[in-house]
Amino acid sequence: MDVFLQQLMNALQWGSFYALIAIGYSMVYGVLMLFNFAHGDIFMVGAYIGFFVSSGLLALNLGSVIGLSTGVELGLVLVLTLIISMLLNSIVGMGVERIGYRPLREAPRASAAITGLMIGIILETANLALLGPQRRSFPELIPTTTITIAGASVTNKKILIVIVSLVLALLVHQFVQRTKWGMAMRAMAYDYVVVPLMGISSDRIALMTFAIGSALAAAAGILFGIAYPVLDPNMGILFGWKAFVAAILGGRGSILGAALAGFLLGFIEIFVTMIFPSTMRNLIAFGIILIILTFRPHGFFGEPFSAQLRL
Repeated sequence: MDVFLQQLMNALQWGSFYALIAIGYSMVYGVLMLFNFAHGDIFMVGAYIGFFVSSGLLALNLGSVIGLSTGVELGLVLVLTLIISMLLNSIVGMGVERIGYRPLREAPRASAAITGLMIGIILETANLALLGPQRRSFPELIPTTTITIAGASVTNKKILIVIVSLVLALLVHQFVQRTKWGMAMRAMAYDYVVVPLMGISSDRIALMTFAIGSALAAAAGILFGIAYPVLDPNMGILFGWKAFVAAILGGRGSILGAALAGFLLGFIEIFVTMIFPSTMRNLIAFGIILIILTFRPHGFFGEPFSAQLRL
């Protein structure tokens, strides 16, 4: 039981990264009906932004300036890092939409998909050109503390990562469901042609969609840096593709579906390694997802007619 609980927390932590990235994928796909294949690299950019922001805040030594204890200072740095990095990465996401995707708004979806792949390559190459190929060590913003629950050893970092991910996913869901901007996003996802005729700017909705998705990707990058403090210019490739699969599994435009699928993918990957060699993890995980999509081709919460829209 203690091993199971420990692996359960590992699965929740791993699924948190997939869930936050998958929500951004799902929102863009739901509202604009395009696959933002650069989203994995936006996650990478957000992680690096978090690295530089946190390093800069730590260099300012806020604790001594305003008289805070070390623990409170690190907590303040973490909160500020999340807020500032999410804002900066949202600007990156809006730039990607404005420069890369808006000129192709009415183009075939395949053209936009190829553009996304090219934007991802540009982001990776720019990182390599500016920072070099060496890996970066993410600052330790949270001193590790081990907590024993029912015989299982769980760190405070894992608990924090899961809580922050769930809170962010819930906040985005509430925003989409309960605000006027969220209503406009849902309306645009339902009928892309009619919404502009009602006085709603499709360009603003597109920018907002990319901004929210990129902000969540930055949060995922920071949380990943806290858990596994080694940043790599190519770290977004595999995460991006797996989160894309989670977004499809969750259903077109479904925030809760994307989050659920992200956590499910994390569960499958972690628990598969308990039984099979780790080299079989991706094969078995994607095999299970393929079986699910065979019986649920539109995902957990996808609508059957959605595949016919704007294609």
